[in-house]
Amino acid sequence: MSGAPTRLSRLLAMVPYFLAHPGVAKTQAAADLGVTPAQLQDDLMQLWMCGLPGYSPGDLIDLDFMDRDTVDVTFSAGMDRPLRLTPAEASVLLMALRALLDMGGVVDPDAAQRAIAKIERAVGDAALGSASSTAPSPPATSADGWDGVVRDALRTHRALWLRYYSASRDAVSERTVDPIRIQAVDGQSYLEGWCRESEGVRLFRFDRIDEARLLDEPADDHAASDRGSSSLSLFGDDVESLPTVDLLIEPDVAWVVDYHLIDVVDPGADGGPLRGRMTYGSDEWLTRFLLGFGGRIRPVDAPGVGAEIHRRAQAALHAYPDVTA
Repeated sequence: MSGAPTRLSRLLAMVPYFLAHPGVAKTQAAADLGVTPAQLQDDLMQLWMCGLPGYSPGDLIDLDFMDRDTVDVTFSAGMDRPLRLTPAEASVLLMALRALLDMGGVVDPDAAQRAIAKIERAVGDAALGSASSTAPSPPATSADGWDGVVRDALRTHRALWLRYYSASRDAVSERTVDPIRIQAVDGQSYLEGWCRESEGVRLFRFDRIDEARLLDEPADDHAASDRGSSSLSLFGDDVESLPTVDLLIEPDVAWVVDYHLIDVVDPGADGGPLRGRMTYGSDEWLTRFLLGFGGRIRPVDAPGVGAEIHRRAQAALHAYPDVTA
């Protein structure tokens, strides 16, 4: 049932769409409506059985689409116009569009601004109240404005060269990427793409792109089965090749497992520390990460990192003579 509202909304919009595009090819209609040709055929069959109360053949929506590559509406049963947004629905949509603009890179700013203007005109500023009283914020972009280059690569289906800062490795690398889509995660914009160097899907955060350049070659297509899950890429762009470390985590900072790539190996007992296994990028990054918790997270099987943490902690204490005296 989770897909029912989406299909219902699509069915309600289909008759006005086909009335506005008489004789449209099924392939074009499927692309415009965001479905596969097979799903479009199923929707048309479903729509063919809908109509006014009474439900005799003369009351049903009539479509000319069987054994044809095109679609025409011969009887609309009164569904001649798309449904109108209520003021409440329009307000929610406007807030969502403005939030996407604020994130930057997720949507084309010009297209979003045009959509906002159309919604406000269609519903009316008076009906929208405070939702339209504030002008939309200018879109946030990466420091050097590479957002537009990334969108151009997606739109033209071209490969992309990136100079990218990886936080997990604390290093800058150069990548050739086949763009797949743009995602918004926790208020940040990411490019999801196939990294040719890593031979897998990676997520590249917009504000960590130092430079982006379109290449004079088409982006390769990658089957969904090849893409796998890109969720791990949020924590680093080379997860499969990164080292791991076991950690003892005190209960008062156990929340860290929800925010970092840490699997709980042993939940602990009687208020003792839990044991987790963490994927990380470099010893330098791990050292800085653990120092920030003041001993409440300790490495189990990384003696070199443990010794470096001890050395830096001692050096920090010696910076305060009154404490070490």
